[in-house]
Amino acid sequence: MKGFTVPQGLESIPPAPGRVPLLGHALKLGRDPLAFLRSLRDVGDLVRVDLGSMPMYVVTSAALVRDVTVGQARAFEKGRLYDRVRPLVGNGLATAGGDVHRRHRRLIQPMFHQTCIAGYAETMSSRARALADSWTPGQTIAVEQVMGELAVEILAATMFSTDIGRPAVEAVRRDLPVILKNMLLRAASPKALDHLPIPPNRAFDAAARSMRQVIDDVIAGTRRSGEGHQGGGDLLSVLLDARDADTGEALTDEEVRDELVTILFAGTETTASTLSWAFHEIARHPEVEKQLVAEVDEVLEGRPATIADVPRLVGIRRVLDEVIRLHGVTLLMRRTTEEVELGGFRLPAGTEVAFSLYALHRDPALYADPDRFDPDRWLPERRGDIPREAFVPFGSGNRRCIGDAFAWTEATIVLATVLSRWQLRPCPGHSPREAASAMAHPDHVPMEVHPRGTAR
Repeated sequence: MKGFTVPQGLESIPPAPGRVPLLGHALKLGRDPLAFLRSLRDVGDLVRVDLGSMPMYVVTSAALVRDVTVGQARAFEKGRLYDRVRPLVGNGLATAGGDVHRRHRRLIQPMFHQTCIAGYAETMSSRARALADSWTPGQTIAVEQVMGELAVEILAATMFSTDIGRPAVEAVRRDLPVILKNMLLRAASPKALDHLPIPPNRAFDAAARSMRQVIDDVIAGTRRSGEGHQGGGDLLSVLLDARDADTGEALTDEEVRDELVTILFAGTETTASTLSWAFHEIARHPEVEKQLVAEVDEVLEGRPATIADVPRLVGIRRVLDEVIRLHGVTLLMRRTTEEVELGGFRLPAGTEVAFSLYALHRDPALYADPDRFDPDRWLPERRGDIPREAFVPFGSGNRRCIGDAFAWTEATIVLATVLSRWQLRPCPGHSPREAASAMAHPDHVPMEVHPRGTAR
């Protein structure tokens, strides 16, 4: 095909079926990305997928994913996926590479230290109790929306000065669902299609513009007021006060915005999606629910959840592990910075390499009955059957998610708080479906809330 070339020496890497002229596999990836990504393991450990005229090589085995993320991590940088979403999140931790990533990670890492998370746990617990207090028996809630709002509220209260961050919080609530709905399609499509005046493009661009503008206004207002230079402990103050260790230069407003957007984006979707699926699965599995309620009653003894309770709530941790295994990160990408040997092939510098944690975590070669919700697979006596490299919910290596401990603590406390008081039951007429964006989040989870022990 004119304009389409495969790097020399890579012609023998098997291509995914279903390529069409000009668009390559973008249509298949856009129409049903989760099924498409899962199907690639049947083609080989390393599979060529064409995004328009650009070949991308998808790694499908746990061993090769670990090779990319840990074993040869220094030979890779962020890839096309991050280039395509950079207009949204800028050059924050999620998209930055090299020195920028290392420098900004050093600045932000203290905000996620264990001692800080212990303090955040009090806020997580109080916000979860306030949410539980707000419900009435028989009320119908959209769980995915409620959990999204709760996640944003907790981020605002722990990472930002609540008053300063309020406009940003409202922007995330309004714009993030639109962005998530269209993000993966935008990332997989040829860049030439970005400017077509079609509804997904218009909605994505408007939402991304709105979120960036609101956060720019928050930063500018904070600088004018001087509030960011008074040694505040929130993330916005830390970023505004930060100085480069080598040059002494401060972060620009654009750099500060990029990091704020990244934290708001990552800290909302992961937690909201995981909690929504957890409530759905718990309601579908009465024996699991019974065990969790007994555990919560024994550990909490009727008092609010604290950071000390998190490691004792082992049943909840197993449920969360299983939920994020089933509904995890859709697609990650890297680009080689030098020649790399991978899966028996030599990939030249500049080769796009991708992997799907969602597909990896549902590989029948790694997990027995991989599509079944089975928290007991994480019991100590069974967990040894799962290879270490087969479960990487937050990535691995130097790109491991900076907020993983924060997310697990938050999700554990919220589940324990709600389960101690309420039973959530699915509303008839809708079964949640996976919608692919950064994660396989649920499209809609309508549920009724009933006081503990009263639901049929």
